[in-house]
Amino acid sequence: MGKSHPQRRDLMREQLAHHTARLIAEDGITDFAFAKRKAARQLGATDTQHLPSNQEIEEALHSYRTLYQQNSHPNILYQLREEALAAMRLLQPFHPYLTGSVLSGTAGERSDINLILFSDDAKAVLLFLLKHNLEFEDGEWHTRVGGHEESVPSYTLTGESGTQLHIIVLPENARHSGSRHPETHADIAAVEALLVG
Repeated sequence: MGKSHPQRRDLMREQLAHHTARLIAEDGITDFAFAKRKAARQLGATDTQHLPSNQEIEEALHSYRTLYQQNSHPNILYQLREEALAAMRLLQPFHPYLTGSVLSGTAGERSDINLILFSDDAKAVLLFLLKHNLEFEDGEWHTRVGGHEESVPSYTLTGESGTQLHIIVLPENARHSGSRHPETHADIAAVEALLVG
C-alpha cells in the first residue's frame, strides 16, 4: 500500500502540470505560480507542496501548444521573437540576451519579452532609453550576481503591439561569468538563427 502512494502523487503532479499548461495557453495567464495554484484548486489538489516545477509546466506547455495550437502558435512566437530581435538590435551597446518563454518557445499571445543587458554604469541604460524617447517604467529586480543577492535596475517598456518588454541590467562582469546557457540565454545572432530556422 505504501508503494502506490508516491506513484499516485506523480500522476497528480503530471495532471497538474498539464492542467496548468492549459490555463496558461488558453487563459493567457503569465504567472506560473498563480496558474499552478488555480489548477490545484480546480483539480481539488490541496496538497500544494507537490506542485509541478516550472520546467515540468514548460514541457507540458510545449506539448499542449504542439497538439492544440499548431496553426496559430508558430506565428505568435515568430512575431514575439521578431519584436525581441528589434529591441535587442536597438539595445546592442549593452550586449542583450533574450531569456524566458519567448526563447524557450512556450510564449503565447500575452507573453512578455525578457531581456538581460550588461552595464557597469547603472544610469547608462536609463539615459539610453530617455535619449531614444522610449516610454518605460523603472524599478528594481532582485537576483543572484556573483553568488550573492543583489538589487539591479529593471525597466518595462510596452511595444506598439502591446507586448511588454522587461529589461534587467546586470554588471558587466556577469556577462563573462559563464552562467548563461544557449537554451536559456540567446544573443542577437542566436535569435536571428531562430527566426531563420
